[in-house]
Amino acid sequence: MLKLSEIISTFFGAGFFPLAPGTLASFLAVIIYKYLLSNFAWPYYFLLFLLVVAAGIYFSTVYARHFNLKDPGKIVIDEVAGQLLALFLVTPDWKWLAISFLLFRFFDIVKPLGIRKLEKINWGWGIMADDLAAGLLARLVTGLVILTFGGGA
Repeated sequence: MLKLSEIISTFFGAGFFPLAPGTLASFLAVIIYKYLLSNFAWPYYFLLFLLVVAAGIYFSTVYARHFNLKDPGKIVIDEVAGQLLALFLVTPDWKWLAISFLLFRFFDIVKPLGIRKLEKINWGWGIMADDLAAGLLARLVTGLVILTFGGGA
């Protein structure tokens, strides 16, 4: 179970990247969205997103507990889930994908509006919660940008 937890939590090893593994995981989520997930009907996409969240909560808890660390930097499934939320129903045009990516990374790093407090939740729930909040905020701002400057939301 530990090996499976490592695979899922590190998003197939992306978490072991020596420089900015969370940014790499977010970028990989954008690429997967662009070339695969944007073609899913929204209910299937949302179901897949919920599956990623549930797996992230469970497996990051197992992995973090094993090392007795609250939020190991190698865990990046939370960035994947947050980025997937930020991309929900975004037209897969590179300019909108880039805006979604940049906004998500910004909100995930800065953690405005009390998002930082979510990290205090125990284990996998806390690991995932702040990134999901950052993803939701990024999605809302991305939607406003798209509505303002044109294109599909």
